Amino acid sequence: MADILKDIQKELPKVISSANFEGANIVLYTNDIEFFKDNEGKIKELVNKFKKRIELRADEKLLKSEEDTEKIIRETVPKEAELTAILFDSQRSIVVIEAKRPGLVIGKSGLILKEIKDNSLWIPQIQRSPAIESKITENIRDVLYQNNNTRKKFLNSVGKKIYKEWNPEKVEEWIRITFLGGGRQVGRSCFLLSTPQTKILLDCGINVAGKGKEKFPYLDVSEFKINELDAIILSHAHLDHSGLIPYLFKMGYRGPVYMTAPTRDVSALLALDFIGVAYKQAAAPLFSSTDIKEMVKHTICLEYNEVTDIAPDMRITLYNSGHALGSSIVHINIGNGAHNLIYTGDFKFLKSQLLERAVSNFPRLETMIIESTYGGKNNVLPPRKEAEDQMINEIKETIGQGGKVLIPELGLGRAQETMLILAEAMKNNSLPKVPIYIDGMIWDINGIHTAYPDFLNSLVRKEVFQNNNPFISEVFQRVGSAAERKQVIEGGPCVVLATSGMLVGGASVEYFRHFSINKNNKICFVCYQGPGSLGRQVQDGVKEVRMNIEGKEENIEVNMNVITIDGLTSHAGRTELLDFANKCQPHPNRIIIVHGEQSRCLDLASSIYKLQHTETNVPRNLETIRLR
Repeated sequence: MADILKDIQKELPKVISSANFEGANIVLYTNDIEFFKDNEGKIKELVNKFKKRIELRADEKLLKSEEDTEKIIRETVPKEAELTAILFDSQRSIVVIEAKRPGLVIGKSGLILKEIKDNSLWIPQIQRSPAIESKITENIRDVLYQNNNTRKKFLNSVGKKIYKEWNPEKVEEWIRITFLGGGRQVGRSCFLLSTPQTKILLDCGINVAGKGKEKFPYLDVSEFKINELDAIILSHAHLDHSGLIPYLFKMGYRGPVYMTAPTRDVSALLALDFIGVAYKQAAAPLFSSTDIKEMVKHTICLEYNEVTDIAPDMRITLYNSGHALGSSIVHINIGNGAHNLIYTGDFKFLKSQLLERAVSNFPRLETMIIESTYGGKNNVLPPRKEAEDQMINEIKETIGQGGKVLIPELGLGRAQETMLILAEAMKNNSLPKVPIYIDGMIWDINGIHTAYPDFLNSLVRKEVFQNNNPFISEVFQRVGSAAERKQVIEGGPCVVLATSGMLVGGASVEYFRHFSINKNNKICFVCYQGPGSLGRQVQDGVKEVRMNIEGKEENIEVNMNVITIDGLTSHAGRTELLDFANKCQPHPNRIIIVHGEQSRCLDLASSIYKLQHTETNVPRNLETIRLR
């Protein structure tokens, strides 16, 4: 396999000027204009013969100038498409066209793109502009295209590793997984998948409510050596899964990180916010914005259901997990079918206001690693509609008393779901017309949602396509400064959605401090509260908490009403977990339970075994399980 580029070039000796890898994909560059414009049959023939993705591009010397190409694009694309940016990646012969209505750029049957390609010889790629201004998305796209040669070299180096020779017989020796975090706990998910040939990290998160060493995965063990790591796969952007990845780049990792495009954008945003929170708490951040940039430069983004090789003996496919924008269930084919592993990450097995439910059908499957956040015997969640109605009624009650409602939110996923519920309630007059304030990162993450509507459920996606974007409804007001926050705190009845969801840093802590003393106010918990977090303490009924305010420790009374609405979680409840384990096709031979408090992990494992007689494992951190 190492000479696959030479073997392909032999098929086209006179027209190919160079060949490169872009990850697992193969890109050929031609210096023959006629062949570039009319090559479909020959490239299809090569794809069928070598069973790899192969793309043909024009050699850089043939490309029209950037100035002329931009003129061609603007003359060819209808004004109704609303172009917002044109970015050139000359090293790879790609021009990225950003537009608010990308469908109009593509044209019927792709004719407009073909016209741009034929007239300029650049390969046009289309990206949707966020309906809400998103600096992070803009900055990420700048990072990816401002140093094209570095990106090209990186992708080629990844391909060389993937296509190096390997011995399939080595896979017979062993496949094993070591649990560096997330075993019998929620937080710091991190799993090391190893074969004699390859080492892959599944997630690398932070326990945001943890203290000391309990905050981070066990990366100081003998099994983990950063210079031996071949790739990282990130299931989704929440900090308990993504938060330590920039730190790995600080420590010298320079390999690929596989994820979806929205996960890349949101994980970078959350990492930047993590730095900001550290400074506010007078603590030294773990990593810098430079390390986040390195992470972005080394991402390889995949669409759902796209199969790609990531190592000589591993191939992955990402599937919708229904948990948050871009969140994925990871399917890993190891050793050319020797073993197939599913890692669910966090998932939801019901359709929500925002997302389709998680996929449960896979090509092959022997081992499943499944979350258990709500896997306990008492974690049977109420119907979704009942939970939504409860939240609306709790808000109405508080507003009627002249109080304020604080909803601490996960900025990704959970907040957007709440926004859709509240907007609909106001539309049908189920809620009185009071201000709904959005504070923290939520607004920026809303912008990322509008850039990737294909990852949302069919109804929301349709609204975005029809320029009826639910995230920019007039019922929401953004809070973007200390002065505006002060007005909210001193003002009348309202609803506040603010990060973080566990009251661990972020704007929600500031609102809690001011709202908590008033018995007419209310806090509604709609997401999981980790042990040790301020949110869990309040949820458990503490009447006084100690908080660090401007460098001083102060006692804060908790007189406000405290409500928990479990049915709105973006995690699968106990019934969904059992349903997923039962309906998953094909049925796994082994199920490993992670990402849950110990009692919940054990409850879920016991129930699955009793119902299905499938082998179940509940590993502790630092344990290793041999898969084959």
